[in-house]
Amino acid sequence: MLVTEVDGEDVVVRYADPDHAATHVGVWAHLPLGDTTMRRVDGGWEARLTDLPVDRLEYLLDVDGDLRPDPSNPRTTDGPFGHHSWIPLPAYREPHWLGRPGIAAERGSLTIARTGAGRVDVELWSPADASNDEELPLLLSPGPRRNQRYAANPSYARALTARVLPAITREFATDGRPVLMGQSLGAFAALHAAWTSPATFGGLFLQSGSFFTASLDPQESGFEYWHEVTGFVASVHAASQAAPGAPTTTLVCGTAEENYANNVAMRDHLAEVGVDTAWGEVRDGHTWTCWRDTLDPHLTDLLARVWA
Repeated sequence: MLVTEVDGEDVVVRYADPDHAATHVGVWAHLPLGDTTMRRVDGGWEARLTDLPVDRLEYLLDVDGDLRPDPSNPRTTDGPFGHHSWIPLPAYREPHWLGRPGIAAERGSLTIARTGAGRVDVELWSPADASNDEELPLLLSPGPRRNQRYAANPSYARALTARVLPAITREFATDGRPVLMGQSLGAFAALHAAWTSPATFGGLFLQSGSFFTASLDPQESGFEYWHEVTGFVASVHAASQAAPGAPTTTLVCGTAEENYANNVAMRDHLAEVGVDTAWGEVRDGHTWTCWRDTLDPHLTDLLARVWA
């Protein structure tokens, strides 16, 4: 039986196809892995992946152009584009907190209608034993992922800071300035909102931000809001000093991501202009699991610094 497995520091991906009915089988990933075409072997196909830049590999099989999870590997993880197979290498360790019991909690919803960016729907998480008038710190994300809203859209930034936050604080008692976090283009949107309203947030947690520049990210130039994104990033890099009261900021990123270089550049510049900045990284790609694995200790440390 052909089964995908780890062999030392390599991953040997296998696909059972006894009659070799497929004409082409390969391995697809969000990472540059070189030639991932699988070769014919008895009973199917096989590829040995070496010198991997990650501690866990997230991938799909490409069978004649059809991308699918690996049927020989029971490990799968969800993502914005469906389930992917994944396999840990020897150095990978899942976060210790995954084994801890959960906290009884409730999810509520709040709708802010007729903002300059349209209706904004907010989901709120709180401990089950907390009342609305108990003052709690607020950790906020930019909202649903929509390219037009997130791409340096001044109407959405104003809606977030002038309409959404006041609506939440009217409905729920809060303690201290909120912390804003986001992933990928959401991290970019979080930085944009805070840069244009620096006194609003106490902290920023920016995961794998899409801080595109023309020199570092030409592969992204087909993005429909490329000019908006690169224009805002250029304006940040052109600044010689951050605004007074700019929020404490932590950036995290996977070391194998295309976004890694632009995140390092943004980290260094924010520190240069006076932002209290911290950094974290893991050996992973642009995945939900990468963002999960950077929450602790990096988000934990940021919240302690902001809300201590």
